[in-house]
Amino acid sequence: MQLSHRLTEDEIVSKCISGSLKHQELLYKQFYGYAMGISVRYSLNNDDALEVVNDAFIKVFNNIKSYNTDKPFKAWMRTIVVNTAIDRRRKELKFTANIDLDTAVAVGTNANAIENLNAQDILKLMKQLPQIQLTIFNMYEIDGYNHDEIGKILNLPASSSRVYLSRAKEKLRQLITTETQSHA
Repeated sequence: MQLSHRLTEDEIVSKCISGSLKHQELLYKQFYGYAMGISVRYSLNNDDALEVVNDAFIKVFNNIKSYNTDKPFKAWMRTIVVNTAIDRRRKELKFTANIDLDTAVAVGTNANAIENLNAQDILKLMKQLPQIQLTIFNMYEIDGYNHDEIGKILNLPASSSRVYLSRAKEKLRQLITTETQSHA
């Protein structure tokens, strides 16, 4: 496709709304990395992340006519990617959502431990969390959902979301401490 100038995001989205397959391809190429960055945080491996991204793009293209052009496209798309990833995990999460809601463990911090790790190390450690903890950690800490919203999306009490988040943080602290000690 020959373009005399680089199309803006709004122009590409507008053409996608009109049904242009060439512009859908451009949109996919332009936002693939963004979507994959979100998806990989919710997925257990890169194959799952790729499936989430592709499923999310299908949803984007099927629903783009309902996109409100007054809002940022990236935010709309991020919601679709997150929800697609959660939908993939929802079936598995259903069976692990019953927990004992005793009080969460009080935790300490090792502020210097994380300085020795890069983003890949942290993602690798996050993949060691149980799926429900990983999902809730991502939703709360990275994507900014509150516990009530998480509870509604995952069909569990907000208090369970808090407990899972607390346990995820504690498990990450333990994993980070172990990882940094092994590099020392």
